[in-house]
Order: sequence, then C-alpha cells, then structure tokens
Amino acid sequence: MLPDLAPFRLTSLAAALLGLLGTSLCSAAAEQAPGSVLTLGSTAISADELPSSTLPAVYSGGQVARGGELGVLGNQDIMDVPFTMSSYTSQLIEDQQAESIGDVLLNDSSVRQSFGYGNAAQIFVIRGLPLNSDDISYNGLYGVLPRQVISTDSLERVEVFKGPNAFINGVTPTGSGVGGGINLQPKRAQDTPTRRFTTDISSSGRIGEHLDLGQRFGENNQFGIRMNIAQREGDTAIDDENQRTKLFALGLDYRGDRLRVSTDFGYQKQRINGNRNTVYIPATLTDIPHAPDADTNYSQKWTFTELEDTYGMARGEYDLTDQWTLYAAAGAKHTREVGNYSTPTLRSTAGATTASSMFVAHDEDNRSAMAGLRGTLQTGPVSHQINLGLTGIWTEQRSAYQLSGSFANDLYNPVDVAKPAVYPFVGGDINDPGIVGKTINRSLAISDTLGFVDDRVLLTYGLRRQTLKVDGWNYAGNRTATYDDSITTPVYGIVLKPWDNISLYANRIEGLAKGPTAPATAGGTEVTNPGQTFAPARSKQIEAGIKYDKGTFGASLGVYRIEQPSDGYVNAQNTYVREGMQRNRGVELNLFGEPLDGLRVLAGATLMDTKLSGTKGGANDGNRAPGVPTFQFNLGADWDVPGLEGVALNARMLRTGGQFVNPSNTLSIPAWNRFDLGARYSFDVEQRAVTLRANLENVANTGYWASSNGGYLSQGEPRSLKVSATVDF
Repeated sequence: MLPDLAPFRLTSLAAALLGLLGTSLCSAAAEQAPGSVLTLGSTAISADELPSSTLPAVYSGGQVARGGELGVLGNQDIMDVPFTMSSYTSQLIEDQQAESIGDVLLNDSSVRQSFGYGNAAQIFVIRGLPLNSDDISYNGLYGVLPRQVISTDSLERVEVFKGPNAFINGVTPTGSGVGGGINLQPKRAQDTPTRRFTTDISSSGRIGEHLDLGQRFGENNQFGIRMNIAQREGDTAIDDENQRTKLFALGLDYRGDRLRVSTDFGYQKQRINGNRNTVYIPATLTDIPHAPDADTNYSQKWTFTELEDTYGMARGEYDLTDQWTLYAAAGAKHTREVGNYSTPTLRSTAGATTASSMFVAHDEDNRSAMAGLRGTLQTGPVSHQINLGLTGIWTEQRSAYQLSGSFANDLYNPVDVAKPAVYPFVGGDINDPGIVGKTINRSLAISDTLGFVDDRVLLTYGLRRQTLKVDGWNYAGNRTATYDDSITTPVYGIVLKPWDNISLYANRIEGLAKGPTAPATAGGTEVTNPGQTFAPARSKQIEAGIKYDKGTFGASLGVYRIEQPSDGYVNAQNTYVREGMQRNRGVELNLFGEPLDGLRVLAGATLMDTKLSGTKGGANDGNRAPGVPTFQFNLGADWDVPGLEGVALNARMLRTGGQFVNPSNTLSIPAWNRFDLGARYSFDVEQRAVTLRANLENVANTGYWASSNGGYLSQGEPRSLKVSATVDF
C-alpha cells in the first residue's frame, strides 16, 4: 500500500521551496551596500535571444530529449519548468521497432494502456486517468491526427506531459487527459540528407516496408522536404487477426533569418480483421476469471475495423525582434471509419460469454487553429518570459449503427459463429450517417515566467479563459443536448536551482472537461431535471519534486495529488446531481540517459493511491477507483557489447500492480509482468550504413489482463518476434 501522502505534505514541500526562494532573494538583497534599498529598474529589453524554435536537443544516449513543447509556453528544457515531462526520440522508435505510439509509451512508468470501448482505439492511462487517442496533439495542435491507432513512421518525437494541462494546451476535444497529455512532433529534413529504407517481418508473417527521404535545398539550406511512405500487412500474433496499414506523410519547411514556415500533409489507412479488443463485465459477475492464453482470439473472423484519415496543418513563426516572436498554426482532418464489431460480455466465472454484432459508420471533420506571441524582457534584476496564445477547435461527428441480437460463446474455447443476417436495432442511416455531435472550443491564455537571481529562481503564473460549446443529437436527428459555458483555469509553478544540476519544482495546475447533461430517464424512470447542464468539470493538481541532470544521466522524483469530479448520478429523488470525487495521489521516479559509456537506461517507478468520495448514498466512499494500478515499474537497458563493434543488446521489464474493476471493489485483476528482449547490429557495406534489428516482446507469452480502465478488461499482447533491416543509401 502507498504510504500516506496527505495534502499537507505536498503543501509543506511547496512551502519549503517558497522558503528557499525567500532565502535566495534575501541573500541577493544582503549583497547590496549597507542601508541601500533593492529596487526594480526601469523596463528594458534584454539582449538575450529567444530560445530556438527548433526541437530541444537529444539527451545523452539518444533515447529521450532534453525537453519538449509545452503548448503556449513553447519548447522548454526539462530543468527550467515546474512540470514533469518525457520526450521519446525517433532513434528509440527505430531501435525498438515501435509501430504505434502505444509501443513507444511502453517505456514510460507513468503510462499504461487499454483499448477503446469495443473498438481498436488505444487509450493511454496517465497517472491513473485516461487519455483518448482523439485528444493527442500534433505539433501543438489538437484535432488533426488519425483516430484510434497512430503510426510512428513519420514521427520525430513522442512527448508526454504528466498532469492536468488545461492551461498548457487548452481543453481537449473530447475532454479526456486529466492525468496528462501527449504531443507528437513530425519529422523534418535535416542538414544531412536522409535516404533510408527499412523492411521488417514478424514471427506471424506480417511484412512491412518503410521509405524515409529528406533533403534541404537553397544557398543556406532554407528549404526542406521530408517524405515517409510505409505499409505493413499480414497476420498478427493473435489467432485469426490480421492488419493492413498504409501511410503517406510529407513535411515541407522553410527557415529564414526571421521567418520559419512548415506544412505537414498525411494520409493513413488501417484495416484490422478479426480484431480482438475488450471484454465487458456485467454487474452480476461475482469474480473475474483468469485471462485466456495470450494469443486466443475471442472475437469473430467476420469482424473488422477500417480507418481512413486525411490530415494536414501549416505553422509559421516570425521574429519581430531578437526577443519577440509571433506564431500561428492551422490544420484540418477528415476521418472515415467503418467497422463490424463483436465484443464479448462475461456471463460466468467459467468463461461463458454472449456477444452481438454491431456495424458502425462514422465520419468526422475537424478544424483547428492557434496563434500567439512569445517574448522576453528585463525589469531591473527580474527577467520575464511572456506568452500570449489563442486556440480554437471545431469538430463535427456523424454516426449510424446496426445492432444484431446476441449469441453465446466461450472465452477460453471460442467457436466461429455465422455473421447475423438480421440487425433489428438501428440508429440512423448507415449509408448516410447523420450528425450526432458538434464541438467548438475556444480559449485565450496569458502567462509570465519571472526569473530571479540570474534565473536560478523561475516563478511561472498564468491564466487561460476557455469557452466550451457542445451540441448533441440522437440518431433520429433530434437535438438532445446543448452546452455552452466558460471558465478560467490558472497555473502556478516555481523552479529553484540551488546548483547547476539540480532543480526543485512545485506546481498547481488544473484540467478541464465539459460538464454533464442530465438525462431524460434513468432505469426507466423520468428524471426531474432533464437537459440540465452543469458547469465544466474542473480537476486540480498539486505537485512537487526534484530533478537531477548530470549531463549524461538524469533523474526526477515527484509527488502529486489530482482531484477529479465524478460524472454524477440520479439520486433517490430521481434528480440528476453532480457529486462525487476521485482522488489520485502518487510518487514518481524516472531515470534516463547514459550513466556509463555504452549503457543507456530508461527506468521508472510509480506508486499510486486512489480514493472515491461523495458516491451515491455513500456506498463506495473510501474505495479505490477502477482501473488504477497500485504500482507501475519499468526497467529498460540498452548496452553496446564491448569488443563487438556495432552490436547492442537491450531488455525491458514491465510490472503493473493489481486493479479493481468496479467502484464497489468486489472485482479485481492481479498484478502482471512482461519481459522484452532485443538486439541489433550496425555495420557498413560499401560506405552504406546497415542496421539489423530483432525484438522479442512478451518473451514468456504470458496471458494477462493488462487493464480494467473503464470497467472493462483489456488483454496484453502475446509473444511476437520482429526482425528488420535498415539501409541508408
């Protein structure tokens, strides 16, 4: 059990940091002449230049970067901000043969994964709270990425911000991400031309090819082009499941003395046949049966999901002076999703199930934009980093479905069932899906980071004013919900650098999602306040910790507390009320870098305690929230073998604690372990660099329930061997 981390302990640590701040300022004042007064000078523009708009440098070992993009704050070094973040590089992606961002984030002990509600979507549980794949940003912009599963072939960085981020990036399109956010950075042409071809094959016979081309042009290499083309097709390690993925991504950019412009265009199409996703748990179940064999497929052969996304964005920056930069970005995407799903519901602890067939058609169109101004100035001994930002996103969803009756099956010995011929339950026109939702989110943010004592003390404060407008329709075309509300979310943070390689930090930051709307009926009974909308759900985090940077090796240790409002419920008077709270608190340790020459490490540990309060009738007060593990451990190492030039070995262990499945805490899944191994060999053939890689995932082929996020079960992936060859030409 996690040691008690009462709120006053976090508050005390933050107070201690503020105390140190006061001591430092007093020391600075003491250095003045006796009897003199420390005063601010007149406002003057500093001669210091703005931080570069390019990505933060890669950290020693090449697996992570020194920092990442923090929304309105721009690119930041991890030692300069009062937040916790990780940024994984394209080198890590290549060496681990990570095909999706889910594969990349297996390296982060603060993140675990589950699947979407009956589909193939990857859900990322950060600090015990889910982030939908729809709420991942692209170069700082929401709403322009493919849905559900995102390929890594065109990505330079996968950045993870840990904690609520309503101020940093604005509210997400669907309102998830209270525990953290993910931002993806596209590949850009480098000064050295890129000519790289990779072919890969898995032990199940899935074959892929990836072509990566990049070149800069012009007298000073002002113009750049980067193109990635990839495809993979074949059976997966799960029985009777196969996938086909196609990707085209094109990045163009211009970098002048003061003007920088980039554009990104992409097309991704994925089809998964026989997709194994989740297992539903009814309230009547008395125990959770053990997970089936790792490669068992309890879906049906006629099930599939097909996702087609076309997306693009443009971004520009212009340096008004050496200290002030104006920026703007805009993007859009169109999604077409068609799928026939069949997700089992457990009916007994022996593994008996029932399932139905649901055919779904879903279209989505999004537009997104942002603009802002960043700059630095000096007021006497105090430096300022000022940020002003505007964001907006406009989304429209159109859906329809056809649902069959149910059929029986078995979780451990599934049998093929003929595809139902009749779909008696219908919502909308499957050939012409109607509008079911529209969202308009707009916000204005302003912040200032004050630097004291030669920027050894950095105090950040800011506000974001957000307007959320959400409209909903039923499948008959009738408007069922209208939501329009505004709210202001603040942020406070402090960084203290007593030594060059140490940063102490603390923050208070909030998350935001639209408030619920009271339903018309509940349990067949009319609700007394149908259609009533509630204020946006404001989540709050306080966090404090310490960061260490030796140059070749880094670490961070932090404690946090997040409070998130529950969705609400219908009380005994048949009135929908907004009550209840989920509290997550935890301790996080992260290790990264190259502590010894040739030895790279990525490791971490997260301990979490969670508690429900204000539940209906107090029935579940004091219980743990479903889907939140008690602990999460990661240990990864990558080692250059001495005496064998170009040969490297790697290994990774994942360990995750037990999780409850329901709020009453009567159902749970046990802790699980996973072990991965890998090797690579790099050499030259006729002055062309060649790299051979092999990665074996889930070495023991352990069958385990990986997550109970959402109150349903997601099973871990089976053993799979991936082999690839990369040639630079």
